[in-house]
Amino acid sequence: MMTMTTAIPYENHIPDVLQALQQVEVTMAEHGLDPLLVHLVKLRASQINSCGFCVKMHIREARADGETDERLERLVVWRHVDDYSERERAALKWTEALTTLKEDTDYGALRAELKALFSEAEISVLTSTIMMINLWNRMKASQH
Repeated sequence: MMTMTTAIPYENHIPDVLQALQQVEVTMAEHGLDPLLVHLVKLRASQINSCGFCVKMHIREARADGETDERLERLVVWRHVDDYSERERAALKWTEALTTLKEDTDYGALRAELKALFSEAEISVLTSTIMMINLWNRMKASQH
């Protein structure tokens, strides 16, 4: 029974939009960014956004692709452990900046760090990945 507080089943109302968003994910994957890096980025954004559904899904997908339990368990404290590469750390900083959107963030400094470690094409895919996971997190959060 539907009530005023019942979550809206988006799949019943905008299946074409959801299908188009899924196609964006497929297209981004074709650009070849390291899948393990993509999993870390999606999981970290989902942790920040407190999306339980997405956290569980991205942990499951990361494990299936070979990510270790230790790195997944420590992702929430990635700044304080040495489990992540320089590239991963830069990507996680970018993820946190674009997910939290704090006014005092120095995007130029973060971009410079990224450019030292990634190509502009990789940064473009990384940024799109962060944009999409934030979209999915917010969509799921609206159904909590």
